[in-house]
Parts: sequence; structure tokens; C-alpha cells
Amino acid sequence: MDDEFLHHQRLKAAVHFTVGRFCQEIGRDCQKEFSKMAIAAIAETTFRQCDTFAKDLEAFARHAKRTTITMEDVKLAARRSTSLSNYITQKSEELTSINKEQKERKKKQTGKRKSADSLPETEAVGNED
Repeated sequence: MDDEFLHHQRLKAAVHFTVGRFCQEIGRDCQKEFSKMAIAAIAETTFRQCDTFAKDLEAFARHAKRTTITMEDVKLAARRSTSLSNYITQKSEELTSINKEQKERKKKQTGKRKSADSLPETEAVGNED
């Protein structure tokens, strides 16, 4: 139990650190300052929201009798926020397109190798007349 608690505390500290960095960057850009209390509140809210998302994702996968969380689970978790849902859908489509292109390239490369392998040895190497 102590290891789990320490891990939880490290995760919270990492979120707090990252939120602090974001606040500094945004503050610089907008010429505003964030109080330490505001940063702590944003970090705590972020941590709790991530925890809720994680539990929801696990529940969605479990409900579908899967052990793997899929993109559809992520889309379902984001459904309450229209802007987040739109963003995730857009990124999902981009990833699908990239994966499809990579598979097509691999297929073409594999096809070229197979055709070279299927040629008789003299044709594959070339005539040495």
C-alpha cells in the first residue's frame, strides 16, 4: 500500500509541476500571473479529471469485454465536451489516415520483395554474359 501511495503522490507532483509550467508559459504570453493557490487548484482539478477519465475508460473497455482501451472508448469518454470530442475525432481520423498510408507503403515494399524473390536466380541477379 505504501508503494501505491508514493506512486500516487509522485503522479500528483508531476501534474502539479506540469500545470505550473503551463501557467508560467500562458502567464508570459498573456502578461498575467497565477497565484500558487490557483496553480494548486488547477493541478488538483486536472488530476481528479484524469482519474475520472481513466476509470471511465476502464469501465467502457470492461463493459465491451475487452482488456484493451480503444479509440472508441476515448471518444465515448470525451462526449460530454463538444470541443474535446471534435478534437479527438479529428486526431483519430489523422492517425487512421497515417496508419493506412504506412500499411500501404509496407505492402508495396513487401510486394516488391516477393516479386524479386519469385524470379529465377539468373533473372533476379542479372545475366552475366
